[in-house]
Amino acid sequence: MDIQLMIAEDDEDIREAVKAYLEDAGYKVDACPDGDTARRLIFEKSYHLVILDILLPGATGYELLKEIRESQDTPVLMLTALDDAHHEIMAFANEADDYVTKPFVMQVLIKRVEALLRRSGALQKSVHAGCLTLYPESYKAEFNGTGISLTPREFDILMLLARNKGKVISHETLITRVWGYQADVTETVLHVHMKRIRDKLPVNIIRTVKGVGYALGSEAP
Repeated sequence: MDIQLMIAEDDEDIREAVKAYLEDAGYKVDACPDGDTARRLIFEKSYHLVILDILLPGATGYELLKEIRESQDTPVLMLTALDDAHHEIMAFANEADDYVTKPFVMQVLIKRVEALLRRSGALQKSVHAGCLTLYPESYKAEFNGTGISLTPREFDILMLLARNKGKVISHETLITRVWGYQADVTETVLHVHMKRIRDKLPVNIIRTVKGVGYALGSEAP
């Protein structure tokens, strides 16, 4: 089942960056620039989690949060530049599930999203891709039921590929998703990690698209 998320954020750069990051993590994402558009989608569609900026044009994040809580228990994460205790207390008083202030580290936001989805039961305890099974909570991996010893970085690479099975994930996306936007990591470092992962798998299920990236599929030559 696809996990459907929505982000309402008026800053285009932040909105598009968060959307891309969440999509790279395997989620389906709708992005809205204002509160009125977000309100329409929230009550037209069914989301597993909603991310709301507080200071939205049109309906504010607080107004949307109150309306959601009148009829839904959808997890809501407030995303805002207002980092004072008053607004944080107000968010939780209106039954927000989490509160993240700008600027933020994208990986931290993803982990907050994952935690809320696990709490709500929407996030799978394991991710399957053919004979490969990954357990996000424990960072354990199995192939045909046999354990595979992976470093956290190797696990994150495989998880990104598994959640996008069959899709080619570019070198740039892998580096930014696994190491972060600010990391000074070259493609050579990525290739070294990929070789180590392949050496640990009993069957090569990672396909190289030369000059582009990698994809996880069935047995690859």
